[in-house]
Amino acid sequence: MNILLIGSGGREHALAWKMAQSPLVDVVHCAPGNPGMDDIGPCFDVPVDDVDGLVKLALQIEPDLIVIGPEAPLALGLSDILRARGFDVFGPSQQAAQLEASKAFSKARMVKYGVPTAAYGEFTDAAPAKEFLRSMTAPYVLKADGLAAGKGVVIAATLEEADAEIDEMLSGKFGSASATLVIEEFMHGEEASVFVITDGEGAIYLPAAQDHKRVGDGDTGPNTGGMGAYAPAPVVSKDIMARVKREIAEPMLKGMAKDGMPYQGVLYIGIMVTPEGPKVVEFNARFGDPECQVLMKGLQGDIVPAILIAATGGLKGNEKDLERLLELDRFQPSATVVLAAKGYPGSYEKGTPIKGVKEAGAIDGVTVFHAGTDVAADGVLLAKGGRVLNVTASGKTLREAVDRAYAGVDAIDWPEGFCRRDIGWRALGQS
Repeated sequence: MNILLIGSGGREHALAWKMAQSPLVDVVHCAPGNPGMDDIGPCFDVPVDDVDGLVKLALQIEPDLIVIGPEAPLALGLSDILRARGFDVFGPSQQAAQLEASKAFSKARMVKYGVPTAAYGEFTDAAPAKEFLRSMTAPYVLKADGLAAGKGVVIAATLEEADAEIDEMLSGKFGSASATLVIEEFMHGEEASVFVITDGEGAIYLPAAQDHKRVGDGDTGPNTGGMGAYAPAPVVSKDIMARVKREIAEPMLKGMAKDGMPYQGVLYIGIMVTPEGPKVVEFNARFGDPECQVLMKGLQGDIVPAILIAATGGLKGNEKDLERLLELDRFQPSATVVLAAKGYPGSYEKGTPIKGVKEAGAIDGVTVFHAGTDVAADGVLLAKGGRVLNVTASGKTLREAVDRAYAGVDAIDWPEGFCRRDIGWRALGQS
């Protein structure tokens, strides 16, 4: 089987790495890929938002399966165009991907299907938004309606901060993504991520993970695209997972199918475990980044059959067989630490050299996934993005996985980079 994987980040590197291990797979093609993915299979320099270029590439390669990693091409309708050309595609339709592409659409669906979430309001003008704000209590949650690379959520501590943020967002802080603003009540609890592989009817639930959104230790500083993650997340107990299935995933999948937009691919459910039970923070239309890295590292079985059947249909009734192939009962605790450029999520320097990546990957249990790297003409690895490397490790325990990941971090020589030093702190503190 030949696979074409769309994307170039740490999530896609992890997916390519995992799928290439399947005995079903001959080659994994990547577009555009990254220097780490070059070692897995051929990479083609076609950007993820070049829909015409990606369709042309697919027609040239004729893959047996296309896996779309990031949200941007899904929002552009790439999966629909490829399916219309006869390809099997793992990724939701443009309609279904609105669960991530539009916060307002997502919230409206949750209300319609009776899915527990925070109370909210939707606004395009500042005056009514500020009036609504005064019916709430601090802190205040403000979200850009559209895609903002994981940075479109602001939690304001005071009314004055929230008012100023409303003006900034509606004035184009996130471009067209914040032309519409969603204001939510603040939910108290602990966040986690649940990932569901589905063909719109059947569903496979992967171990819950926990991301670290804030840039600084102790969950301080501004939100980022994610500074690290671990799995499994103990806050999602068997009882909580059962409630996520019963109260969130099943109503959403049934509702979407009934409304003529069946969800096919991976459904990312960001939850808050509140005193009343799990409530939805957000839905995403793809694997989380960096949660995907720990899931791919921790899974001991073959993920390709599950991805293939989700793309082609027929998952319902075959869940148990696919779970056995995934070897979910043998999932190894895993952790990933994001190495980012100093200054991220603000401005940062690009083109700085990185050494020691091979040495880090040689440590027992460690795999380094590339997220924002490039290679100079002389072969030196360079940083070209905000989040640059994902140093990922598995172990018999989460403590061992975290220790191995940080040993990998310490083997890398990159003075212009930084990381959080407390990945997994909630789970390790609980244990």
